[in-house]
Amino acid sequence: MERVFLGDTGIKVSRLCFGSLTITPFQANLPIKEGAELIKYAYSKGVNFLDTAELYDNYDYIREALKDINRNDFVITTKCYAYDKKTAEESLNKALKELDTDYIDMFLLHEQESIHTLRGHYEAIEYFTQAKKEGKIRAFGMSTHRVEGVLGAIEFDEIDVIHPIINKLGIGIQDGNVEDMLKAIEKAHNAGKGIYGMKPLGGGHLIKDAEEAFNFVRNIPYIDAVAIGMQSKDEVDANINLMNEGYIPDEVKRKIDKKKRKLIISYYCIGCGNCVRTCKNNGISIVDGKAVPNDNCIFCGYCAQSCPEFCIKVI
Repeated sequence: MERVFLGDTGIKVSRLCFGSLTITPFQANLPIKEGAELIKYAYSKGVNFLDTAELYDNYDYIREALKDINRNDFVITTKCYAYDKKTAEESLNKALKELDTDYIDMFLLHEQESIHTLRGHYEAIEYFTQAKKEGKIRAFGMSTHRVEGVLGAIEFDEIDVIHPIINKLGIGIQDGNVEDMLKAIEKAHNAGKGIYGMKPLGGGHLIKDAEEAFNFVRNIPYIDAVAIGMQSKDEVDANINLMNEGYIPDEVKRKIDKKKRKLIISYYCIGCGNCVRTCKNNGISIVDGKAVPNDNCIFCGYCAQSCPEFCIKVI
């Protein structure tokens, strides 16, 4: 697995990043031991980069995996919603304690929207900048689903790393389109920011076209690494081969195709009904103010493209 420097951070990571949300109770809900084994399996195959977040509530999985991983060779990024010194300090201390580590490689502000939200979180930015000087974190950054978030981050010298959403259909981009996001990412990368993309398969909705979808992101020269979820060894093997060779071996593809998929709706669904109006198969409805899928769903992905909150996923 090729390793690259993430922007100007000096941190070298595998181009494939283990997106750990998938293994959590929010999605696949793997037992802790099983999830930890998956992280270790990916590491044994060359994946030394893992993305998590305080929201995912999966530090236990990672701590268990770290028992058998060379910590100095393993890069952990986590994220939080801290907006001031107090909440930032709480989030950092929580991560250090629950991961049982002396430092976090990269700490990001989660789901920033624009230069305005970043300014509103500046006390937290100052705290993490100081934590970096003290060696508690190695780099600081932000994640975003918005073009304006990427553009806003460029204006902050304190921000080393940007984690933007990007896929060939623009699923989950909450402002602008794919072209707008690509221009913003290129500008950020040229400014020395480390870039690792998220959701190359659009939250699972592009899984039927996984090779083309993944290669779209893989071949963008100004994206250093790509985070993608994986919930089985077969998916780890598929993702590694996609990154290394650009395709999934037929044997692995057959195993993955046998897995029964399901549509999940995140808790932050606002019940707008866009998905219901978009679905031609009556595969989703609004119940008690939330979207609820049913057996008519054929995993076409159109509902996800219509969702303003990016809360519809396939696992």
